[in-house]
Amino acid sequence: MSATFGFEAHPAPVEANERTRLLENPGFGKIFTDHMAMVRWSDARGWHDAKILPRGPLTLDPATAVLHYAQEIFEGLKAYRLADGATALFRPGENARRFRESAQRMAMPELPDDLFIGSIEALVKADRDWIPTIEGGSLYLRPFMFASEVFLGVKPAAEYLYLVLASPAGAYFKSGAKAVSIWISQHYTRAAPGGTGAAKCGGNYAASLVAQAEAIRQGCDQVVFLDAAEHRWVEELGGMNLFFVFDDGSIVTPPLGGTILPGITRDSLLRLAREQGITVREEPYAIDQWEADARSGRLVETFACGTAAVVTPVGRVMGRDREFTIGGGGPGQVTEALKAKLTAIQRGEVADPHGWVHRFG
Repeated sequence: MSATFGFEAHPAPVEANERTRLLENPGFGKIFTDHMAMVRWSDARGWHDAKILPRGPLTLDPATAVLHYAQEIFEGLKAYRLADGATALFRPGENARRFRESAQRMAMPELPDDLFIGSIEALVKADRDWIPTIEGGSLYLRPFMFASEVFLGVKPAAEYLYLVLASPAGAYFKSGAKAVSIWISQHYTRAAPGGTGAAKCGGNYAASLVAQAEAIRQGCDQVVFLDAAEHRWVEELGGMNLFFVFDDGSIVTPPLGGTILPGITRDSLLRLAREQGITVREEPYAIDQWEADARSGRLVETFACGTAAVVTPVGRVMGRDREFTIGGGGPGQVTEALKAKLTAIQRGEVADPHGWVHRFG
């Protein structure tokens, strides 16, 4: 089907004054716009019934397949308001590609790129007034798809529902700290070879929550997972990729290989760093080496990255039998420079030689 979306206006949208109040401090993931996008898929009809409609509850049969077998995937990206009045997305084609790859891994139908991007554009155009004007504000977009067939057999479903939600966003981390603290998970792993680590599916995040809760109990902001085979190699946080900056100016990040999500922010930072002449290596990095390098001063910065938090410095690392500080415990020069460059491109403040910024509206 084409990327043409029907439109059903919300009969009682949030009043302008109330919307303005909400956008003064939107936080992350708690406020939603008036509308949502929806497309259906079935074996018989393929993709059909694309529309923008009022955001509201879904009615699901108790036997809906996703509730039993977790056939579900999602994405995350942001819309930005540019200085010239245009609206922009950052590398949405990469989100579309990863959404298709996640669908392949989860035995789900692949959503065409034009439908993926078209659904987001249509929703943002409908709810453009919800983009915050506060510094660093954006409209976070959550495309997701799940098995909607009413059936209890263990097989790929014959029906799916794809939706997009929009949520005004401010700061991701509530603490306001200049650098986050990390808890090393020793009892849980995020993904294993042959598993779903490279797919953006809800089950990966559900499996990380018990470890994240442990991190919070230990006074940390986030959890870091080690590999499943040796429990030695650093992989990623519950929802972000990691980078390590050394005193010679070089950077290391764990390599992709099926157990780490191929982050779009990760890929963007790799390219920006290499263009600036920084030596970047994608190679395994052991937890013992992380501690030794931090203590010796060889490691001067660590940062995490992802769509929601963009770039976040890591200041302290804790575990059952270890605790160490990275550099001065706050943001480092390389971290801040890469973040500034990336966010300036995303918001149209500097030249975009890669064509990453997708302008519309």
